[in-house]
Amino acid sequence: MSRETDREGEGAEPLEDALLFAPPEGPGSRAPITARSRLSRGVFILPTLFTVGNLFCGYLSVWCSIRGTFETAAVLIFVAAVLDLLDGRIARLTNSASRFGAEYDSLADLVSFGVAPAVLAYSWGLADFHRLGWMASFLFVVCGSMRLARFNIQTRVVDKKYFIGLPIPAAAATISALVLATPERLVSQVWMTGLLVLTVILSYLMISTLRYRSFKDLDLRRQRRAWILPVIALVFAVVAYRPAATLLAIALVFAASGPIAKIVSVARDRRRRPA
Repeated sequence: MSRETDREGEGAEPLEDALLFAPPEGPGSRAPITARSRLSRGVFILPTLFTVGNLFCGYLSVWCSIRGTFETAAVLIFVAAVLDLLDGRIARLTNSASRFGAEYDSLADLVSFGVAPAVLAYSWGLADFHRLGWMASFLFVVCGSMRLARFNIQTRVVDKKYFIGLPIPAAAATISALVLATPERLVSQVWMTGLLVLTVILSYLMISTLRYRSFKDLDLRRQRRAWILPVIALVFAVVAYRPAATLLAIALVFAASGPIAKIVSVARDRRRRPA
């Protein structure tokens, strides 16, 4: 299930999940397979299929980046993000969350949101920098893997309302949205330099201690004011009219929200201090 968004409710590995990997009790013995155990195995397969789909999209994105079909590679990363979001939801709905699924999801996330966007960024606009380009793209992979590892050990410690550091799917979405906005391979030295700087900044934000809203405390069942409906309709209209530009704007705003919130917090603390 999703490590970056859906670790809530995770506990000890259920008995049915452990039975999938347990060896027979003795030579020639066969454990009785009940209807309940067969159903449990089927339920555990369901969220895992979404994780496999996430991993497949990441792998296919790398292949498309190498071939030069950058727009398809970027779309596949967004599809992987949707699958990553769904597998955690399905695991919770079917009560099939497990330690195995959580660890497997982390490995899939590293491919789909670490390796795939790094290869995409290098193939799309960093290749002309040669050594500096692949070093920047590798830095993205390293920081993404550290972000996932830190998230795994801090799940039960940090406030669930916030992520510590930029989530790796958000960093990957920023690069993918930029490619969707301008799918042709970069030729301008200015734009390539901007991509290099952006890749390094995103890498730092992932391992930083800046806080980002997780929106897990957002209650969609609460009654809202009537003016919220036209706003939602306007947002959908903008997305439908310019999807690539809108996704890029959302990704950049979210990536910048952490540093901006930190600056505002520091400014408030300074105002409150006595002169």
